Amino acid sequence: MPQQGADLVADLAKAHIAARCLHVAANLGVADAIDDSGATPAEVASQVGADAGAVARVLRLLASNGVFAHATDGRYVHTEASRLLRSDHPQSLRSYVRMTGLPAFWNGFGDLERATRNGRPAADWAGLIDYLAAHPDEAAVFNAAMVSKSRAVVPAVVAAYDFRESRTIADIGGGRGHLLHAILETAAAAHGILFELQHVINDAAGSPRVTLMPGSFFDDPLPAADTYLLMDLLHDWDDADATRILAAVRRAAPRDSRVLIVETLVAEQPGPHFGKTLDLIMLAVTGGKERTRTEYERLLGATGFALERVLPTASQYSIVVASPR
Repeated sequence: MPQQGADLVADLAKAHIAARCLHVAANLGVADAIDDSGATPAEVASQVGADAGAVARVLRLLASNGVFAHATDGRYVHTEASRLLRSDHPQSLRSYVRMTGLPAFWNGFGDLERATRNGRPAADWAGLIDYLAAHPDEAAVFNAAMVSKSRAVVPAVVAAYDFRESRTIADIGGGRGHLLHAILETAAAAHGILFELQHVINDAAGSPRVTLMPGSFFDDPLPAADTYLLMDLLHDWDDADATRILAAVRRAAPRDSRVLIVETLVAEQPGPHFGKTLDLIMLAVTGGKERTRTEYERLLGATGFALERVLPTASQYSIVVASPR
């Protein structure tokens, strides 16, 4: 047992090395350089513009973790996992992996001790947005990551809630409207409102059934609707700011409306859970947090809502359904 504990600690202490190799492979496009017949490290290096010896070492470590496989002839071939790093895979995670390795994200974990001491990172979500605005190449990676994530998650969210009775659906902080447009395909009688910052609205796709409404949920009145969507929004903010957002929704919300908070809930019980990892990303990068059902119930109660139910989806997300009290 003592040796098992020592192995666990030692493995965790260096777990960042494999993660960083994954970032490097995604940035270089290593998976795109390996076709169905496989490729040698030298062939990969030639295609991606890197050192053959170094590429061989990165591939060897990734293969030992199940990302790529080492064939007997010295070539590397794809595994189910490594195919997800290809740009042309329908569920590609290449942009998502690249995003987690961006300086704004990776450096946040280098500074995690300070965030742990202070309870928040040196730069919060607003600071991250400013940083991305000043670094358009990294912003493009971030935006592509959000799109790739939505491809897997949005169908699961749409399937988990019946939107057919909705008439006006307001997506608050809804990015470029991927979730809203997908919902409207299933809710034929509904009209959508995408409420976002002006520079985000500029890149969003409008339609006869979607009104683009620029504004800040901290400063501007929100639209009236019978259904409000808040996906991946509250987790970017601490409790004080999350309370401000929910209070703004409550001021606009009619008595018979519903608020759908789409987030990864942290499991109340001990043990491994994706939400616990995501929560540390929020601590290190945005200053926000993932929350348990109990914590959402407390936030909603403080802002004039009652938590009705929590719907699981076929993804890591849940839908917290609330109504005005």
